[in-house]
Amino acid sequence: MSTRHGVLADVVEFSCVDGPGNRFVVFLQGCNFDCVACHNPHTIAVRSSRAVDVSVEQLIERVRPLAPFLSGVTVSGGEATRQAGFVKEFFTALGQDPELAPLTRYVDSNGCAPPSTWRILVPVMDAAMIDLKALDPLTHHLLTGRSNDAVLASIALLAEAGRLYEVRLLLVPGFNDSVDAIERTGEWLARTAPAARLKVIGFRAHGTAPPAALWPDESPAELARAEAILRNHGFLDVEVV
Repeated sequence: MSTRHGVLADVVEFSCVDGPGNRFVVFLQGCNFDCVACHNPHTIAVRSSRAVDVSVEQLIERVRPLAPFLSGVTVSGGEATRQAGFVKEFFTALGQDPELAPLTRYVDSNGCAPPSTWRILVPVMDAAMIDLKALDPLTHHLLTGRSNDAVLASIALLAEAGRLYEVRLLLVPGFNDSVDAIERTGEWLARTAPAARLKVIGFRAHGTAPPAALWPDESPAELARAEAILRNHGFLDVEVV
């Protein structure tokens, strides 16, 4: 049995918004982004008063009684790839358990991980969902505090490996929701990951910290415009939330 432990921020036993179907979601502690619009800022630090150490076996035993009601398991964060070794052992244990092996295994990530990390995870996961905060590097840095070089590389790598389920686009008024920005994003994604599912998420100020708490929400009209632009680039599966 594995002796590896992870740092756990939270668990949601049933979720229909963290991948396909009804999913058990593991939120790991620690993130390499410092997003100004983050709705879960307590998960950013490597350690937190809310976080707890958890073993692979402890998580497996939490999943087991729920398995008949689940489609799969998603590991999110924080940033899931920051604890890639733990995720690998957790997914491996799920796959080796006859009762749990039918559950799909997804990673929900900001994409800021090197190819070496994906080489650890791709063999044991079914797919990943990646956030693309902004295609423009300056805008991305303003929103996250980090470059988007690794994010773009991750999307390309996962698409090539057949492991990219979804790209999530958070539209923030005045930052990345212009027609030009969405057109360029659609063009890049059509070249790089034409089979990906897209989720367009409107920024909501509620639950964020200043200064984002003072920003306007993304309007339904802007979201509808973004959806139309992305569909015009050939994407058939576009969800707007």
